[in-house]
Amino acid sequence: MAQKTVLVTGACGEIGQALVQELSKRGGCRIVTADIAPLPEAINNLVAEHVQGDVVYKVKNFYDYDLDVIFHLAASLSSKAEIATEEAHRINVEGTMQLLMLAAYRSEKYRKAVKFVFPSSIAAYGMTLEEKRAAGCVKEYEFNEPHTMYGCNKLYCEKLGMYYSHYHGQRHLDPVPPMMLDFRALRFPGLISAFTLPSGGTSDYGPEMLHAAAQGKPYSCFVREDTRISFMAMPDAIRSLLMLTDVPREKLSHVVYNVAAFALTAGQFRERALQAFPGAQITFDPNPRRQGIVDSWPEDVDDSLARQEWGWRPDYDLDSFFDDYFLPQIRKRYEK
Repeated sequence: MAQKTVLVTGACGEIGQALVQELSKRGGCRIVTADIAPLPEAINNLVAEHVQGDVVYKVKNFYDYDLDVIFHLAASLSSKAEIATEEAHRINVEGTMQLLMLAAYRSEKYRKAVKFVFPSSIAAYGMTLEEKRAAGCVKEYEFNEPHTMYGCNKLYCEKLGMYYSHYHGQRHLDPVPPMMLDFRALRFPGLISAFTLPSGGTSDYGPEMLHAAAQGKPYSCFVREDTRISFMAMPDAIRSLLMLTDVPREKLSHVVYNVAAFALTAGQFRERALQAFPGAQITFDPNPRRQGIVDSWPEDVDDSLARQEWGWRPDYDLDSFFDDYFLPQIRKRYEK
């Protein structure tokens, strides 16, 4: 069987590195990566080719590639996007649009649907703090009124993916013809990796707190103690991406799916940090801008669609995340 060619944009990020490593373990594919940065040592030998540069300007490089799957991870994240809104829109929307046009072109020209897998976010939701506390678990179609540039970008890119995979050329056919690109999106909660450092995302206060505690450094948390959102271990995030990629298109009745694992407050993160590292110095000093962002995200999401349609279940619940995955690895990291 011929190897599939897989493109991973944003390959140097937390999700990107973990995804490249898992794709390499699975085998059967030629991995091409793109990022504004050079590849880190951890994945350098796993990649057939790396294209370095701004993805918006590098998409034209890939028109001659026989791509089977695109994992489009490159993005300007929520906190940074609120400071540089125009640049965030350029990266998040223009980059996605350019890649969707590429995938649509190749799908139609060669009559072979390119799979386009897009990590969306709980930032696509927007709610008041009162709505957040009353809503409980939120479904995909509820509260789609994001309060941030990043969330607006993600929600719009979901809609662009739906357009290019169902309506481009106004061919309203059922089933979708085989030459239409195959767009699929996951709305991720806060993701936590035991192997890469937090990158300054708005949901990174939990892992930042634990990394600081493991090093014996004080940490001032930028959200309130009662702030609650959902989280997921990075291995579960990668597994969900690959599970969704593998499902035959005719088995999917939706394009966008929530995935979830566990939800907890910043105060509960502090309790776990103190249990693991007694004497940890953790205080709370909410930053109004970042607090406002997290307050607009749901406390938890309803991922029943993913569970019903393609068998999604997280491997790590709250206890196994801390006890079996995260804490053992950061202890190893800082014992050195």
